[in-house]
Amino acid sequence: MKKTTMATLTLIISTLMLALIAGLFYSYSCSVNPGLKQLDDSGYLAAMQSINRAILNPLFFLSFMGTLLFFPVSLFFNFTTWDSPKFLLLLAAFVLYACGTFGVTIFGNVPLNEALDAFPLKTATLEEISRARRDFEIPWNNLHSIRTVASVISLLLVIISITLPLKATELITP
Repeated sequence: MKKTTMATLTLIISTLMLALIAGLFYSYSCSVNPGLKQLDDSGYLAAMQSINRAILNPLFFLSFMGTLLFFPVSLFFNFTTWDSPKFLLLLAAFVLYACGTFGVTIFGNVPLNEALDAFPLKTATLEEISRARRDFEIPWNNLHSIRTVASVISLLLVIISITLPLKATELITP
């Protein structure tokens, strides 16, 4: 397969996986978080425990981990020169995804999810439940906002890179 064909194919796959993650986080921000906010403390914690367990599935991992693993392959096939605007946009998109989406999730949201999963909701007092929600909800939502913005901006950078002319010389018009 030609490099240009691989460049296109890997970029399509990377873009699709990134779009799925950006869409997941965006829709979560627009619907799930506002809905959960309306629940009482016990209901909120039970729902988040259930959601955090349910999301650990092959489809989620395919797009979430797949983006991190497949994007560098796309970068390789889309490399022309270090100062290529397309390559630089794709590189920026990958770094933003790797740090702002994947990194924030792994080092921020996941530890909060694990702590919540270990919380003994059925035997806790109302005060413990209230404190557990306070300790979880605000930090988790703040981190979620960061990863949502990072994934959406990363996707935007990829889309912009796709719209650039194929040759860097076409960027300069008389």
